[in-house]
Amino acid sequence: MPRPIAARPLPNYRLWLRYDDGVEGEVDLSDLVGCGVFEAWSRPGVFETVTIGDHGAIAWGEDLDLCPDALYMQLTGKSAAEVFPGHRSDHA
Repeated sequence: MPRPIAARPLPNYRLWLRYDDGVEGEVDLSDLVGCGVFEAWSRPGVFETVTIGDHGAIAWGEDLDLCPDALYMQLTGKSAAEVFPGHRSDHA
């Protein structure tokens, strides 16, 4: 699975990401603002503190992070089956 190597906040709760396989682009996270733990982004300057955590998570401090795999799939439009070859998503 590709790992994130750069993250930059953009206006309107958009995030620019670059992964180690060369994929880069923007994801829109505005639908999360104000929901549960994402209430923190409503405070001025919090969203802009984005970093890449120790295990590759896209993080805002120690208590708020997003899965880099999910963001990669959102960015590329690929399904879990495409990103994780051999993974079965059905419950047969």
